[in-house]
Amino acid sequence: MMAIANLKDIYIDQLQDIYSANTQSAKVTRELADAAHAAGLRHALKAGVEGIEDGRNALQRIITAHGASPSGEFCKGMEGLVKEARSHALEEEISDKDARDAMIITQYQRMAHYGIAGYGCLLAFAKRLGLDDDAKTLEECLRATAHGDKTMSELAEGSINQAAA
Repeated sequence: MMAIANLKDIYIDQLQDIYSANTQSAKVTRELADAAHAAGLRHALKAGVEGIEDGRNALQRIITAHGASPSGEFCKGMEGLVKEARSHALEEEISDKDARDAMIITQYQRMAHYGIAGYGCLLAFAKRLGLDDDAKTLEECLRATAHGDKTMSELAEGSINQAAA
C-alpha cells in the first residue's frame, strides 16, 4: 500500500481499486448468468462479463503504463457487493424463477453502480491531471458500464419484474 500525497496517487490507488472490483464482479456475474432463467437476462449477463473483462484489461494497460501493479489494491466495497449478490441472488431460497431473475438484476445493478461511480471519479481525475488518453479510455469504460446498467433496467421494466409480480 502506497502513501497518498497528491491527486496522481489517488488516481493510481483508485485505478487499482476498480481493477480489483472488476476482477471480483466478473466472477460473480458469471455465476449470476448461470443462475438466470430468462434467456435475455442470461445473454445480457454474459455480455456484462465481457464488458467487465474489457474494462479490466483497459485498466491493466493504464495502471502498468503508470509504472504500478494492477493488483496493488483490494476493493473491499466490491467484496461486500459480491457477498450480497451471492447471498441474495444465488444462495437465498427463491422458489419462483422470475423472482430470482429480478433479484439477479438488483444485485448486478448494485455492482454496476459501484463501477459507474468509480469510473466517473477516475475520468474526472484523468482530465484534471491532463491524461487525455487515459480519459478517453475511462470514458469508454464508463459508457459501457452505464449501458450495461441501462440494459438491466430495460429487462426488468420490460418483462422480468412483471413476470415476478
